[in-house]
Amino acid sequence: MLKQRVITALILAPLALFAILFLPLFGFEILIAAVVALGAWEWANMSGYTSKLAKSIYTGLIVGICAALTFTVPIETIWHHGQLSGLYRLILGIAAAWWGLSLLMIIAYPKYSVFWRNSRVIRAVFGILTLIPTWVAVVSLRTSLYDVDPYYGASLIFYVLGIVWAADIGAFFVGVKFGRHKLRPNVSPGKTLEGLLGGVGASSAIIAFAALHYQVDPTRIWMHVLIGGLTVGVSALGDLNESMFKRCAGLKDSGTLLPGHGGVLDRIDSLTAAFPVFAFCYVLWMA
Repeated sequence: MLKQRVITALILAPLALFAILFLPLFGFEILIAAVVALGAWEWANMSGYTSKLAKSIYTGLIVGICAALTFTVPIETIWHHGQLSGLYRLILGIAAAWWGLSLLMIIAYPKYSVFWRNSRVIRAVFGILTLIPTWVAVVSLRTSLYDVDPYYGASLIFYVLGIVWAADIGAFFVGVKFGRHKLRPNVSPGKTLEGLLGGVGASSAIIAFAALHYQVDPTRIWMHVLIGGLTVGVSALGDLNESMFKRCAGLKDSGTLLPGHGGVLDRIDSLTAAFPVFAFCYVLWMA
């Protein structure tokens, strides 16, 4: 299993690096839409739609929304005079509200879950609220200040990836070694409070480095640290959110596409929360 995970990571990491740095913006939009489409296929299954036809329709709906957004908000109008498109800003705001609701659902689970647990439609809507903002957030970050520095948006994406992956690694090793107090055993028995704190600690080094790299104004460092910490915290929420829906569907993994890793959602669950929340904070306070 570990060997499969390492091989898969060694293949995907260079491809992701190339895509973020060198793909033209329209090609980048299409690639992220393709990743989201794979996630949609798996989310349909977690929602209870098991037939290929139903999963294809749901995946087509997600891709269609991404396409509609692409034509409604062309690349050159995503940012205008340093301001994000009103439509994209609205979507990120809705995403922030959704993750607030998701937190309440996770805290209460399994209480008060009947209204959505027994409804395939509601769970499918939750998928839309998770996947579409992820696409919007990644595209918005990649295109930020593109005319000034074509790689500035890429650095923002790497920043989010860096702190989330550091948090995942720190949480894993600290949780294995010192984990005693379960975070939400009804949702994900393997997650511990000690692991979460270890993840936050591991990501703090990258947050501090980024503050120095971007030469953050000393009076705004507290905001930089707060947003970085919030992004790390909400990434754990994304992980728990997917675990909750998998538990409802009786699934161990979201899919089998990635050997040793499970499905696409199993790899990007943390990012589906981290990217929209970070992008929303970036638009409000950092852009």
